[in-house]
Amino acid sequence: MAEDAWNTCDPERVSLAHTVDSTWRNRAEFISGREAIMQFLQRKWAKELGYRLIKELWAFHEARIAVRFAYEWHDDSGSWFRAYGNENWEFDENGLMFRRIASINDLPITESDRKYHWQLGHRPDDHPGLSELGL
Repeated sequence: MAEDAWNTCDPERVSLAHTVDSTWRNRAEFISGREAIMQFLQRKWAKELGYRLIKELWAFHEARIAVRFAYEWHDDSGSWFRAYGNENWEFDENGLMFRRIASINDLPITESDRKYHWQLGHRPDDHPGLSELGL
């Protein structure tokens, strides 16, 4: 569900999975609160065009989940990137995320190196995941 939400590039939809006072560390940026999360995501997707993401569950225990992910995007000059990362999530008693810690690295790629070619939104069910793609 998280992958599907992020692949909509809809900041409000993504933010609704978080508590109103949720805290994030995204790379070196520290974000606090649902409104700030929405503003961050608006900036992110204004810069990261053609965004397509695949997430894979790495581990979970009680109210904590670790995922790994990779996403592809291009900037306004047409340069392509694949971002690799890990996220740690912590949830409250209502199932809303109150903490997200993300470590992310960008790798420049050529357009011909792209692996994600679906339309904006849900990754097709028959599209390979990270492990199948060797990522």
